[in-house]
Amino acid sequence: MSDEFAFIKDIQPARLFHEEMVIGIGDDAAIVSFEDGYEKIVCVDTMVEDVHFTRQTMAPFDIGFKALAANISDVAAMGGYPMYYLVSITIPKSWKPDELKEIYNGMKQLGDQYEMDLIGGDTTSGKTMVLSVFVIGKVEKGKRLLRSNAKEGDVVFVSGSLGDSAGGLDILLHNRPVAYQTLVTKHQQPKPQVALGRILSRYERVSLNDVSDGLASELLEIAEASQVDILINKETIPISDDLRNYDADKAFSWAMTGGEDFELVGSLPASDWDSLHEKCMASGIPISKIGSVQGGQGQVFLKTDEGLQKLKKEGYNHFNRS
Repeated sequence: MSDEFAFIKDIQPARLFHEEMVIGIGDDAAIVSFEDGYEKIVCVDTMVEDVHFTRQTMAPFDIGFKALAANISDVAAMGGYPMYYLVSITIPKSWKPDELKEIYNGMKQLGDQYEMDLIGGDTTSGKTMVLSVFVIGKVEKGKRLLRSNAKEGDVVFVSGSLGDSAGGLDILLHNRPVAYQTLVTKHQQPKPQVALGRILSRYERVSLNDVSDGLASELLEIAEASQVDILINKETIPISDDLRNYDADKAFSWAMTGGEDFELVGSLPASDWDSLHEKCMASGIPISKIGSVQGGQGQVFLKTDEGLQKLKKEGYNHFNRS
């Protein structure tokens, strides 16, 4: 890329979904207004080349798509709507202008599904591709779906199936024939569970996390924040047929610690489970009851045929990649 300002002009949206509420690209900062009765949700996520993706595992379009998806998933985990995003990108000389445009096309395709506006960002040069996406969303006041909301007696649930993204990454890393395209797609273009987050926001009390670092890690975050213990059953963990057929030996491990599934996991009162399950089925959202919340001090246990196993916070950790 030879001209930063020409590039910014090239990726500037032709129109805004929320014209009456935002001043976007073109000034030193964006200005956003919100309606009464809502709280802002803000989140940021960063993807670094050769840490979160490689040219082997992700096309430029997929990089942009997934970077925005990770943030939308965080908004979903709070029960909110995503509305705006800003992009900070560090560009190595080895990346071509058409590849950079494809990164933004990936974000735009996903963002348009939720009527999100690109309202600003920053571009710099460097030795490594770094893509940081900042998202602003909203949620009705008092409807925060926090990790600290779990209480004894709750049902523990998770959406979709787990481990598919890790299976897809394994296919890509080992150049395996793509007999299971669904797994590859789950890794490259995950689907944030915004619709489920909105359904959950209708309930009086819900604890929630998105499955970005692995089921075990996410459950431990909820248990620790709520100061409760969580008991889950191995036989109820949802694993897709494609993942079992691809690698039955690793499927369960990937489901527990693989991460980047961007499903939602959480708890709500047992009296609300049937209603939630019915609403999800009517909306075509797969959801599974996988355990319960008990009194305790922040631990998670897995029930198997051999008995109870205490889970560790295993999953992706940026500072422990040995």
